Amino acid sequence: MREIDLNADMGEAFGDWRMGDDESLLGIVSSANIACGFHAGDWDVMARTMAAAQAHGVGLGAHPGFPDLQGFGRRKMAMPPESVGRMVQYQLGAAQAMAQAAGGRIRHLKLHGALSNMAMTDEALSRAAYKAALDIDPEIILVVLSGTVMEQVARDLGAAYAGEIFADRGYAEDGTLIPRGQPGAMIHDADEAADRILDMLDAGAILTAGGNRIAARIDTICVHGDEPTAVALARRLRERLEGAGLAIRPFAGAR
Repeated sequence: MREIDLNADMGEAFGDWRMGDDESLLGIVSSANIACGFHAGDWDVMARTMAAAQAHGVGLGAHPGFPDLQGFGRRKMAMPPESVGRMVQYQLGAAQAMAQAAGGRIRHLKLHGALSNMAMTDEALSRAAYKAALDIDPEIILVVLSGTVMEQVARDLGAAYAGEIFADRGYAEDGTLIPRGQPGAMIHDADEAADRILDMLDAGAILTAGGNRIAARIDTICVHGDEPTAVALARRLRERLEGAGLAIRPFAGAR
């Protein structure tokens, strides 16, 4: 049976401010990308999310982003690559400690928001972030946006990685994500999202808004946990994937 991973960004509450329905998502997905306190999350939220993910048997991942609580990590920041590397290490270390306290371990790392968007096209930034993480844990699986600079850097570093596509985001013609706020950037209809994903899996390619196909390795599918439609979309997507004969399992990562 073919296998695919379904992941979601979560742990993005902060203090009394709530974001997303993590508990419901944890009953659907197989991997969780948990905020590390810079773009969202705090030590209490991280602890609760790690423990809940462990209880559900969901793979634990660190989701580092820019130090931008107000902008939810979605605003670009100009930082020297070496500082970006240390920032990633700082957040990964926090995630590893929280995971260990919950009886688990961090098995993957996925960059968040503007940091990820910039790393898609900036080789130096991508390399700085990924090498910093590998210096802490050489076996960590890097979740990369398929068909971008991120994937090439992961290969160059000899890292284990998983190629990711998005269920709820549209793709520009170069294979990057359509910026939020622009037409076609977000997909909220669950069946539309599932149709696109099944088409991409059949094609082994990213399908752009203009209809182009970009060959891509697809190991994991993301649903953004902060979207109001996240739970319904993830549930329907899992139903459709399983109906097509795919088993939902945490990715193994491959070099």
